[in-house]
Amino acid sequence: MPPAFFTLSEGRFAPDEDARSWWTPGMLSGPLLGGLLARALETAHGAPEFQFSRLTVDLFRNCPFEPVQLTTEVIREGRRIRVTEAKVLTSVGVVARASGVQLRRGEQPPGPVPTRTPAWDAPDPAGLTETYNEFVPDGDHSRRGMWIRADRPLVAGEELTPFVRVALAADEGSPVAHRGETELEFINADYTLTLSRDPVGEFVGLSAGGHVSQDGIAVGHATVHDEKGPIGFSMSTAVANVRTV
Repeated sequence: MPPAFFTLSEGRFAPDEDARSWWTPGMLSGPLLGGLLARALETAHGAPEFQFSRLTVDLFRNCPFEPVQLTTEVIREGRRIRVTEAKVLTSVGVVARASGVQLRRGEQPPGPVPTRTPAWDAPDPAGLTETYNEFVPDGDHSRRGMWIRADRPLVAGEELTPFVRVALAADEGSPVAHRGETELEFINADYTLTLSRDPVGEFVGLSAGGHVSQDGIAVGHATVHDEKGPIGFSMSTAVANVRTV
């Protein structure tokens, strides 16, 4: 197994070389910052009786490639809802933040809901040989999808929890929704993950749900799946961007 993306020492997360941004090598990867923010919220404020039903990650500033710190706070503590926030601190200040909404688990209402998200006609993830496996059914880019399996820990010495696993994958909803037929030309400024339950198993799937863009601004969403079926949605906003090599 490759080394973890980060090593925690004296309250700071030191990045491995593989934690560099795909867009700009001198910066930390945005999806990994989302993973660290989800980890911080779950570690400090998670509880078995609550479900992380929404996670919004704001990536509003490039993060320099250096050790980072995270802080969290409780915004609202109620009987059925818990709202928390986390921030990523660096030498240039706060570069990213996340807000989490947890709802108390309870009894499912007996009545059926007329409109439901259909099952995904994707390839069986058990046969995948790559960490990221993207596919376009019959050349139809509107139905693009991706199965994702993490190939290493986020933080050394820790196993990925289901929530952190899906938070890491959710950022990929942006390229699934916004990528053109040949390459990705939009970089996301944020993403919102909504979940009815945590994922089961090692694989997280993303299927393109919609994309609209004009004047270099794009918004889109993808349905989030696990091996048992759909579990939520990932929505992102993005801006046209040329990758720095």
